Amino acid sequence: MQSDFGRDVHCIFGVPFDAVTMVQAEAIVRKSAEERLPCFLSTPNLNFLIGCQSDAAFRDSLINSDLTIADGNPVVWLAKLLRIPIQERVAGSTLFERLSERPGNRKLAVFFFGGPDGAAETACRNLNRKSAGLTCSGYCAPGFGSIADMSTDAIIQQINASQADFVVVALGARKGQTWIEHNRSRLNAPVISHLGAVVNFVAGTVSRAPAWVQRIGFEWLWRIKEEPGLWRRYFDDGLMLLRLLFGRALPHAWFMSRHRPTEQQISSAGVEIRNDPTGTVVLLRGAWVHANLNPMRAAFSEVSRSGKNLRLDFGQVSYVDMAFLGLLLLLYGAQTRNSLQLSCESLTPAVKALFKYGGCDFLLKSNNISK
Repeated sequence: MQSDFGRDVHCIFGVPFDAVTMVQAEAIVRKSAEERLPCFLSTPNLNFLIGCQSDAAFRDSLINSDLTIADGNPVVWLAKLLRIPIQERVAGSTLFERLSERPGNRKLAVFFFGGPDGAAETACRNLNRKSAGLTCSGYCAPGFGSIADMSTDAIIQQINASQADFVVVALGARKGQTWIEHNRSRLNAPVISHLGAVVNFVAGTVSRAPAWVQRIGFEWLWRIKEEPGLWRRYFDDGLMLLRLLFGRALPHAWFMSRHRPTEQQISSAGVEIRNDPTGTVVLLRGAWVHANLNPMRAAFSEVSRSGKNLRLDFGQVSYVDMAFLGLLLLLYGAQTRNSLQLSCESLTPAVKALFKYGGCDFLLKSNNISK
């Protein structure tokens, strides 16, 4: 799997988000499904973001995704605070609805994997009865076993035999992402995503909030009405959001207002690649922002194919924005998948602070990638 460094990704608390609209996301998923192009779609909301702060494997599953959309109004609000060009919420459930309601070149085949007892079967039946753009080619409710229990040859063969274009997983966020990471190389379906609520929505066991409730940002309150047990998760997430807001986001916004790079620093940005006995060294200089990242995209693409350990020297770097850190997370993902090392060295205090505010300080720790 090769990382696409042409993606317009931006880092929020250690997660790379694609700056796409709903229309663009729908087009990407349709193209992937119709042309059989691999697409691991992740839909991080606030709960995902918070989980990633303490669960490296969960975070890495988002970094390893092919498309990561902002499925949550708090994510969009944070992006606006940090001047990140994510303008709208792109909810996974809404994306699925659009695929269902709007026929493309052909109907796309969906396989439902997971959900409560009976929900996947009912969702499959309802989708085939109502959908103009999707058809259900199979379903499986694997119960509550381990990842290994849910990854047997028989289960994978059942999914592949369905000839699905889109596998919708509903196992709980962390378990679902882990299952996808564990099995994506064995699955023939081009599009795979954990869309936990979709199975219940399509089955009719849970109703989705009206559009006007979604627009004003209160879908979470509707979800509590439908599933009262969710209140604890939303309460805990709200407390953690306050900690992240005051501990990272607001200090980050203040820092950016006081440390804006000059035009000279931006125009002097450059990159040089050298090889030495320990691997590949990438020497960086100047200020890196969204507008001048094309040389960095080309450099990261080149070094990620080298099959060598990487050292990034930040000694002459004065500033990096969240678009740069988004690309750096993709490079980290590429190195991780190949069991290669990535080290970031000689950071100035200002750049080190930006890594911390962006949730990328884990990249500064020694041995952050397995040898």
